[in-house]
Amino acid sequence: MPITKEQIQELREKTGAAVMAVKRALERAEGDMERAEGFLREEGVVVASKKAGRATKAGIIVSYVHAGRIGALVEVKCETDFVSRNPDFQTFARDLAMQVAASAPEDVAELLGSPYIKDPGRTVGEIVKEAIQKFGENIEVGHFSRLELQGILEL
Repeated sequence: MPITKEQIQELREKTGAAVMAVKRALERAEGDMERAEGFLREEGVVVASKKAGRATKAGIIVSYVHAGRIGALVEVKCETDFVSRNPDFQTFARDLAMQVAASAPEDVAELLGSPYIKDPGRTVGEIVKEAIQKFGENIEVGHFSRLELQGILEL
């Protein structure tokens, strides 16, 4: 079965993967979108491991405040300012800050191993690896801080 341009576009929009990677995954999966997405996830692990040693000299610090009672600041590092200014990268970083606010991890390792709040079937580490594949750069979660308002009694 030939792969259509619409299939490639749909899977690319869903995963953010490069056009040729999407096409190869669809061909390998014989047009099955779910299997192709799985292949792209597997490939993302390979891509992430290849980029892991590259220096992350750029990035952003993002904040998230929930109901004025819980807040988080997260440093998300990447290789270039070009990626750090990308609106999709900024949304990804804000989602990580939301994750820190919601899950209250003790350290980066615990954060990366925790279930992702937007998709509990995957870990935050898997989401970071997908972002590495999508943006084509090494991405690291740096420091983070979480604050929660304590001792307020509601009457």
